Amino acid sequence: MTNGTIGPSNRRMPDLMDNDSRSNAAEFTVSEISQALKRTVEDAFGYVRVRGEISGYRGPHSSGHAYFALKDDRARIEACIWKGTFARLKIRPEEGMEVIATGRLTTYPGSSKYQIVIDSIEPAGAGALMALLEERKRRLAAEGLFEASRKRPLPFMPRVIGVVTSPTGAVIRDIIHRIDDRFPLHVLVWPVRVQGETTGAEVSAAIAGFNRLPPDGPTPRPDVLIVARGGGSLEDLWGFNDEAVARAAAASAIPLISAVGHETDWTLIDFVADVRAPTPTGAAELAVPVKAELEARIANFSARLQGAIVRSSDRKRHALRAVSRALPSADQLMALPRRRFDEAASRLGRALTVNTERKRARYRGLRLSPTLLTRRAADARQRSNRAGARLPNVFLALVAMRRTRFDRDAGRIRPDTIRRRSRMLAESVSALGRRADQAAELALERRRSRLTQAWRLADTLSYHSVLARGFAVVKDAENRIVRQAAAVSPGDVLDIEFADGKIAAVAGGAPAKPRTPRPKPGSGQGSLF
Repeated sequence: MTNGTIGPSNRRMPDLMDNDSRSNAAEFTVSEISQALKRTVEDAFGYVRVRGEISGYRGPHSSGHAYFALKDDRARIEACIWKGTFARLKIRPEEGMEVIATGRLTTYPGSSKYQIVIDSIEPAGAGALMALLEERKRRLAAEGLFEASRKRPLPFMPRVIGVVTSPTGAVIRDIIHRIDDRFPLHVLVWPVRVQGETTGAEVSAAIAGFNRLPPDGPTPRPDVLIVARGGGSLEDLWGFNDEAVARAAAASAIPLISAVGHETDWTLIDFVADVRAPTPTGAAELAVPVKAELEARIANFSARLQGAIVRSSDRKRHALRAVSRALPSADQLMALPRRRFDEAASRLGRALTVNTERKRARYRGLRLSPTLLTRRAADARQRSNRAGARLPNVFLALVAMRRTRFDRDAGRIRPDTIRRRSRMLAESVSALGRRADQAAELALERRRSRLTQAWRLADTLSYHSVLARGFAVVKDAENRIVRQAAAVSPGDVLDIEFADGKIAAVAGGAPAKPRTPRPKPGSGQGSLF
């Protein structure tokens, strides 16, 4: 083979003399032709750099390889990226992206196609179609057609569904089949072309035509519209990127579901529609509920309602029986106060001991005086009087509270039970009154005893008891206590206080000399004897 000319080097030329009707051209197998073309393309071009727009890209295949096409306005070439190369790419391919791809040209004998096996790609700017689509998207978004606030909710249970799609494709069959499985209802189909130059005009006219149907006309007006088409490349779906289609969908008074392409395909009608479905079958599932599930839910609600009514009746019947039996007994009412009283009584002995020790420690650290004892006695008397004054009010409030509770519950029990419980409660109240009186008397007696002890202690510490033993208090004319004889001059007026009264006296003569104390034995002075 030379310069791309196909010619075997060692094949036997046919014998023209054997058969005159046989051609003299060389005979090749399909594999030989394919391999020769492959070698020719690879030898003639080798590594090349190709600029074009990515088309038909759907992400990596399950094998890890990626298959798509590079195109411009006049031609198209298939491309592939092997799994190992795809993992090393710095720029991931995207639909509509204009790139510069570096790789080698080769052929694929299985389908008689030539392709480029890409080793690296770099962006070369957005493609013409994608640039036009982005410009339309920005303009419509600026007008507010994509706002979520203008999108309407789908009716929960529509009666008529309108479908805008091709009547001969598999899409309409899938939609009708899914609706029949979930909730059979009336489906209207507006036939349109879903690919080609007239797609945008036909789809926009179909949406407007459904909206022009009168609600009570011979042809029922749909409650939901579905605009559906199967998957495809950007060029195949370009009719649904028409501005007229987007504006017709935005102006539709009927809620619209967009189901154009697969889940990875996006068109302008998807942004304007009230709801976008990933597939046409998903649009049918969004449009109607499952009838069997609704029936099961209604049956479940009915059973729950009946059960709730029965349980509520039983609960109220039991509550009525519980109330009709009687009020709680007096023992039950007094159980908690009695327990608290017993616990307080058990702690009383230890508390008295601890309190006595605490008071003793406080009294040891205090210097008692008649004024302090008098003030404390007055405070104790005031506290005792206040406690005694509050006791009748507290008792009356307790009795009133018990009577109010009794009156409130009395209307729900029988008269004989009321009389029996009233007697029991009156006896309990009387017992409580007697115990309260006893407790008040005991408290008053305890405070009276403490007050008496305080007065006795005050009398013991008073100087009057010292005067009763034969001593006297001498005061001068200014009512100051005279503590030494040297402080008295002859003729001074003195007041002498005895245990039974006071007398006035005048000092006379020289003051007596103070007695020299006798030295103790063993001191430094000698003995007089």
